[in-house]
Amino acid sequence: MSTLVINTIQGKTTAGSVNVRGEGSNNTNLQQGLCKQWCDWDTSGTIAIRDSFNTSSVVDHASGYSKNLYTNNFSTQNYVGSGSATGLNYGSPAVMSNARATKLTSEVLIRHFHGTSNGVVNPDDVMFTQHGDLA
Repeated sequence: MSTLVINTIQGKTTAGSVNVRGEGSNNTNLQQGLCKQWCDWDTSGTIAIRDSFNTSSVVDHASGYSKNLYTNNFSTQNYVGSGSATGLNYGSPAVMSNARATKLTSEVLIRHFHGTSNGVVNPDDVMFTQHGDLA
């Protein structure tokens, strides 16, 4: 077995582009496939971040809404987010990125809602990830 110990991976042709051999003969671009921001937080009382990556803070925006602020911004609003939520008193809560106008390169407004009634809730556990190009 070999061990590779390095600090930086840089593409030979383009410094910011490294391809990784995937299944069969397919290649995957390493930078495009990485999660660029994620966070796990509680909204049931005072916002409490349990763990995160590239998240400077989570702000209570209003009942049923919170904002994730990024440590390193995205280059455009053309990034993609997905998430989920759990809560003992809320049945099947869900989360979604709000309207495109509230998705900025430095933050995203996230709506937490009850999966059945569509009303906003503050779940016990919210998890959200972002994929895209950092600035």
